[in-house]
Amino acid sequence: MMRWLTPLLIALIVLLQYPLWFGEGGWFKVWSQSGEVVKQQELNGKLSERNQTISAEVRDLKEARDAIEERARAELGMIRSEEVFVRVVPATATSEPEKK
Repeated sequence: MMRWLTPLLIALIVLLQYPLWFGEGGWFKVWSQSGEVVKQQELNGKLSERNQTISAEVRDLKEARDAIEERARAELGMIRSEEVFVRVVPATATSEPEKK
């Protein structure tokens, strides 16, 4: 009887350990997904910073008329009625005629 008891207990221990290591929520799956969690946390941090920037911009646009005017000038090229718009065009390099 003792000869069968030891292998039986070993088999029982192995069967009990199998779900812990290889099951749906086992250690190997946890280890493999820990890298994915770190990547997702980094992405979440970047997106959170972007959301804070956009939120601050929206708050400025809602509260301050200066921000609206600044944005209209920069993005739409708008000017006030009493202002004069002067456009400075950079000089282009002209080729001189070749002398023979």
